[in-house]
Amino acid sequence: MQVELYVENCFDQSPPAEAVNLREADIPIAVEIWESWFRRWLEILQPNVPSESTYEIGLRLTDDAEIQALNAQYRHQNKPTDVLSFATLEVDFPQIEEITASVPLYLGDIAISVDTAKRQAQQQGHSLSTELAWLAAHGLLHLLGWDHPDEETETRMLEQQVILLKAISIAIDIE
Repeated sequence: MQVELYVENCFDQSPPAEAVNLREADIPIAVEIWESWFRRWLEILQPNVPSESTYEIGLRLTDDAEIQALNAQYRHQNKPTDVLSFATLEVDFPQIEEITASVPLYLGDIAISVDTAKRQAQQQGHSLSTELAWLAAHGLLHLLGWDHPDEETETRMLEQQVILLKAISIAIDIE
């Protein structure tokens, strides 16, 4: 299984200095690590998918200002959030026959606010890397159709995130 991950950091562009204050040093995870995490997570979430399948995922690491703008535009909530997912699949995950190695399946985009992730990591007493992994796993679940409209589904989704993080050797407690 391959994952073509397009990691985009808002510090890679040239916006006005006041708009974005992230530096490359703010992101403690290399692209290769992200790719290995997403590959492992997809293996867990879709165990019957052929190993030669290829997926594409966009990952944007940004700040509170940009994620607030995205949240206002797409969810009509004019406030920052930690993670947003923009799934391209409208129905359940495609059947195995639909996935081929020659044409990557584009799952969608995940945007994570590093500003919010830093605050949440500090509040939870774990590293920024752990928080970013937690948010990325959450975003991936949304790309695959998971949602949490009520307490029961939220609990199941959080438990699945714990499983995904454990698979990449990150232990996290959701209590």
